[in-house]
Amino acid sequence: MPDRFFPTVTKPIAYEGPESDNPLAFKWYDAKRKIAGKTMEQHLKFAVCYWHTFKGTGSDPFGGATFERPWDASSDPMQRAADTMDAAFEFMGKLGAPYWCFHDRDIAPEGATVAESAANLETIVAQAKALQKKTGVKLLWGTANLFSHARYAHGASTNPDPLVFAHACAQVRHALDATVALGGTGYVFWGGREGYSMLGNTDMKQEQDQFARFLFMAREYATKIGFKGRFFIEPKPKEPSTHQYDVDAATVLGFLHSHGIDFVDLNIENNHATLAGHTFAHDLMVASQAGRLGSLDVNRGNPMLGWDTDQFPTVVEDAVWAMHIILDQGGLKYGGLNFDAKVRRGSFDLEDLFYAHIGGMDAFARGLIIADRMRQDGFRAKTLATRYAGWKKGFGAEVMQGKATLESGEAYAAKAGEPKRVSGREEQFENVMNQYIYNCP
Repeated sequence: MPDRFFPTVTKPIAYEGPESDNPLAFKWYDAKRKIAGKTMEQHLKFAVCYWHTFKGTGSDPFGGATFERPWDASSDPMQRAADTMDAAFEFMGKLGAPYWCFHDRDIAPEGATVAESAANLETIVAQAKALQKKTGVKLLWGTANLFSHARYAHGASTNPDPLVFAHACAQVRHALDATVALGGTGYVFWGGREGYSMLGNTDMKQEQDQFARFLFMAREYATKIGFKGRFFIEPKPKEPSTHQYDVDAATVLGFLHSHGIDFVDLNIENNHATLAGHTFAHDLMVASQAGRLGSLDVNRGNPMLGWDTDQFPTVVEDAVWAMHIILDQGGLKYGGLNFDAKVRRGSFDLEDLFYAHIGGMDAFARGLIIADRMRQDGFRAKTLATRYAGWKKGFGAEVMQGKATLESGEAYAAKAGEPKRVSGREEQFENVMNQYIYNCP
């Protein structure tokens, strides 16, 4: 195993069990352990994100870079790109992560022209393809960075200028080519600047219609080049626009429905859900119950801060809910669990990248174990069945079958009298959840 960029981690991260005190070992993630008929690796489909893990600098809204990465040493942009790709696969090989994901401009620098940018990307994709073959690490999904360049100040596919839209077309075309070449099963539309800063100078209908056409154009091209995966949109609130068009799961689902788009699922991020005023579980449930939960960005925010801190996920309760919902829907066919997370500004040692991913992988492995036990016991299913039992018989069943009327409702109310108040037993539910979290073997 090469030790060019991470020489202090000399062997692959292994499962040592919950009693281990080795910080470079998994306590709960046992890749080959079977849960509900599949291995942990098959259920969780962990993916290392390229942008935060290898291109992050430690900067935040109030300060510059704190990280010094050995793969950033060259003054030649293409050499830096090649070194970063080598570093990425060295890291993923030692970590034991089965997947990765990227933005186009993460892996290859933008050129002076559209053609030069495409050529740069093709060069690095060829390198990545060889490294995938060598290591066995696979691509989960790709995407295009349609937000960093100055041309996208007013959005990409929702920009008032058709020429900006055209540049976005070029990027997505080549990002799709790269995704297909590397065997990715998903492609994400991450609307970093798809929104507006001022309503007065914005035609919302025009801009959202543009985005819908953009999606149809992307599907036409993806079909042409043989893409067999699935498109995802990642809901994102607040930053950087005053209002994002894809603010949360329900909003995105409404957009897709209103434009007749049935070929896009949702990639739900924890931190985005909380910034939109929801829990992670809420947005996951909204997407899943609509049959459109396709993939997850697993991270967390800091409730004391109002921006996208993208911290690594260590809250087991969040992981339990996520895995319960995923198990309920039968898994993630095209997506997985991507660590769209970054080490904190002060965690600048190279080993910190391992500690962060180990913690996140263990949290979700633990969440999978607990969620599976809860489902085996029927804990939540029994709670819901009891609480909503009235809708399976009598007047409730007639309502759900479309047989009831307002008049029959009035007759039922008059005959049955005042309904008996029934406790929701929320605290009891939370107590039992804690028993699973702390006592599940």
